[in-house]
Amino acid sequence: MNQAHFDKMKNGKGFIAALDQSGGSTPKALADYGVPESAYTNEEEMFDLVHQMRTRIITSPAFDSNYILGAILFEQTMDREIAGKYTADYLAEEKGIVPFLKIDKGLAAESNGVQLMKPISDLDDTLRRANERHIFGTKMRSVIKEANEDGIKAVVDQQFEVGKQIIAAGLIPIIEPEVDIHSPEKEKCEELLKTVILSHLDQLSENENVMLKVSIPTKTNFYKELIDHPRVVRVVALSGGYSRVEANEKLKANDGLIASFSRALSQDLNANQTDEEFNAALEKAVKSIYEASI
Repeated sequence: MNQAHFDKMKNGKGFIAALDQSGGSTPKALADYGVPESAYTNEEEMFDLVHQMRTRIITSPAFDSNYILGAILFEQTMDREIAGKYTADYLAEEKGIVPFLKIDKGLAAESNGVQLMKPISDLDDTLRRANERHIFGTKMRSVIKEANEDGIKAVVDQQFEVGKQIIAAGLIPIIEPEVDIHSPEKEKCEELLKTVILSHLDQLSENENVMLKVSIPTKTNFYKELIDHPRVVRVVALSGGYSRVEANEKLKANDGLIASFSRALSQDLNANQTDEEFNAALEKAVKSIYEASI
């Protein structure tokens, strides 16, 4: 493990940029960026276009390590290059930003009020390649929609089971049990979730560390015990469908919780903007999310 990256994630000021839209969410990400589906005829062209978008974000002067601690990449992005370097190397060496990799294969069908992760059949190979590409950590997402004790336990059990494989490979897992912000039982879900996460954290050994990615809690500072837990490197929050203004306001109220926003980071960016317009819009987003995170 890269100790400098670990120290930066543990103690640095800033947030994590989520640039990990995968196959299923790429058409929407491109459409939001002003690239319609008519602009590409197959998946290969679609992924070329989304890599151009991510490259434009990452190479922008606004994408600055004074504000951004880390960036989460999609698997294809990890294998592509920016300015002649693999993306993770470009992030670390040129930008001073810690690279993470999204490793989940999407969500299974809803059961017991939750969506578990689909099986990750090639996990060992992915983790080997992640190490070759100098990735620091990984991210994997599940979704909780109802305050179902069995369902929430299954989500956290699965996340930590995979998380231990990731730790054994020398990487830091970002465990992401997202609570749907539209759930009528959101607060109750969060109560059940925190209890199960704490029980798993307490079972980790001194050399087993994780990060957590959560929905911004209904009750302010509700996740303080997780943030302060000795086995937790950092707790980050997803925007979860809130606008950037709303997500930032909610985040500010929670001490020690930092952002890991995707759509809220890129919502004002457009393929048709000049570089000056694009960089100004990204700078405004980056600085507002940074302020909310510190």
